[in-house]
Amino acid sequence: MKKIVFFSIPAHGHTNPTIPVVAELVKRGHEVWYYSFKEFQEKIEDAGAKFIPCDEYLPPVTQQELERKVGKDFAALIEMVVDTTIALDDKVCTELQAFQPDCIVSDSVCFWGKLFARKLGIPYICSTTTFAFNQHTAKLMKPRLKEMLRMITGIPRINKKMKLLRKQGYEVENFISIIQNDNETNTIVYTSKDFQPLSETFSDRYAFVGPSIRQSSDIHEKEAKRKLIYISLGTVLNQNKHFYQNSLTAFAESDFDVVMSVGEKTDISSLGPIPENFIVKKYVDQLAVLQKADVFITHCGMNSVNESLYFGVPMVLFPLHSEEGMVANRVAELRAGIKLKGSKPKDLRSAVAEVLADQTYRKNAQKLSESFRQAGGAVEAAQFILSL
Repeated sequence: MKKIVFFSIPAHGHTNPTIPVVAELVKRGHEVWYYSFKEFQEKIEDAGAKFIPCDEYLPPVTQQELERKVGKDFAALIEMVVDTTIALDDKVCTELQAFQPDCIVSDSVCFWGKLFARKLGIPYICSTTTFAFNQHTAKLMKPRLKEMLRMITGIPRINKKMKLLRKQGYEVENFISIIQNDNETNTIVYTSKDFQPLSETFSDRYAFVGPSIRQSSDIHEKEAKRKLIYISLGTVLNQNKHFYQNSLTAFAESDFDVVMSVGEKTDISSLGPIPENFIVKKYVDQLAVLQKADVFITHCGMNSVNESLYFGVPMVLFPLHSEEGMVANRVAELRAGIKLKGSKPKDLRSAVAEVLADQTYRKNAQKLSESFRQAGGAVEAAQFILSL
């Protein structure tokens, strides 16, 4: 029996792909600890792992601050990471020295997992729920002007946090040494080589296992002769009343059925009258809906895109920050979707009409679906962990 420790940040997109991997490891008889946050406790424990809460060690973060940090303010993200690492230091180091794990599997943005592995001399495996990044793919990231300015002005704040880490016994040269993986880092990437940009620049230490998809019951039934549009802006940057209202206007009384997920913090009543051909909810079973959808209007979060492609569903792409922009560009490059030219009702109608009229988009999405399914998913990820 092996002892394996997981770390992740408090984000659905970074946690959800690891849950089937944990379940696979437990099924094979291994002991798994998972340092996470209470909103994920049920999922983690249902997978058979020991859940260890970190909520009290995370610096207080409001929804507004979280939206600013996720994908938009890298300096603020590094500050949160360092503060969390230092706050968790005594607890985690004491517990892991007693547990003696065989390895640590940590999300690529959960840098404290990587730092603990280095400090304690425990083998480290990176879990990447976005595209894998190296010096080549980093050039494909095209940050917006505001993001670049925040990064530049945030460098002094980042450097102060690096000094704090060194005082706590962490051997860090600079923040690049924390965030960057090289070709010697064992890394699980939850996509296929076909979808990963510049996949040929990564070594065989990178396991492209495809999406780790949980099993889902099919809950949505639609009329056989009507196309289904699914609309979602994800779980974080999803408070966009104007976009939802434009979607209602665009497809009201159309020949489409529409399922729209608007997030927990959106007041559905504030959107106005809901057309009869719409189902609008705060949350839907995305995997179940995608099994019936004909087109997905998405914010281009990596998990949402992976899930859409897994079921061969072409997309209308509406990225909200640079990382999502890179994902959207890759989908558009492979002609499995089309980027919105604007978010007005006419733009939405036009994009959906093009995706549905040109079968190339669906065929290319189905090709990527096949590459995802052949990559192995959670079973392959578990095997990669155990092989190391």
